Amino acid sequence: MSKVYQVVIYTSILDEEKLASYAALAGPAMQAAGAKFLARGIPVAVKENGQKTRTVVIEWESMEAAEKGYASEAYQNALAALDNGAIREFRYVEAT
Repeated sequence: MSKVYQVVIYTSILDEEKLASYAALAGPAMQAAGAKFLARGIPVAVKENGQKTRTVVIEWESMEAAEKGYASEAYQNALAALDNGAIREFRYVEAT
């Protein structure tokens, strides 16, 4: 099975404190599940209709691993801490 790249695009941050609480839990939870963080932050440049919003790129060994990481108890606790503090898009792209 191919590696999968998870791209998370924050379209709106509604509560910085909730986001900080989420981030403190989410990073370790995802790393424990096998995630490799490749990039995170505000894009250095955007083209066409791109928006300069927080973006995270994560490498997973497989889609199954990504799904297990998302469903893990530790990551679900991070999501509870976020508590609608941000609007995000999750995209999964298979490596070629």
